[in-house]
Amino acid sequence: MTINEIQDNIIAEFSELDDWMDRYQLLIDLGNEQEALPDHYKTESNLIEGCQSRVWLVCDEQNGVLTFRAESDALIVKGIVTLLIQVLSGHTADEILDADLYFIHAIGLDEHLSPTRSNGLLAMLRQMRMYAMAYKAKDLTS
Repeated sequence: MTINEIQDNIIAEFSELDDWMDRYQLLIDLGNEQEALPDHYKTESNLIEGCQSRVWLVCDEQNGVLTFRAESDALIVKGIVTLLIQVLSGHTADEILDADLYFIHAIGLDEHLSPTRSNGLLAMLRQMRMYAMAYKAKDLTS
């Protein structure tokens, strides 16, 4: 499935919910469904700077495809990072770097997060793109 197809599915799922309390609950549910990150990955080097909550993000590459895993100590933030993982994980570095993540605005996430959570969302995206840039650079030098 392409990044845009995944985004469209997320938009459709959130569009079924009119109330933002229900949308927050969906984020919490998504976060609760996310497989826990093993403790040995919860290190300072995997902690995302710029998030008020603690968010650990790791990325693995296999055959040119990046896979992200994450954990947060805040339920809504864990749901947000889960959405980002759903959209970006399983794609190449180029696909991730070229992606227009329109679902964030389409579901109203950018309007309904506190400033600190919005900063955290941007920090998570920035780190995921940094991983993609690093793997792309690695491939260019190989």
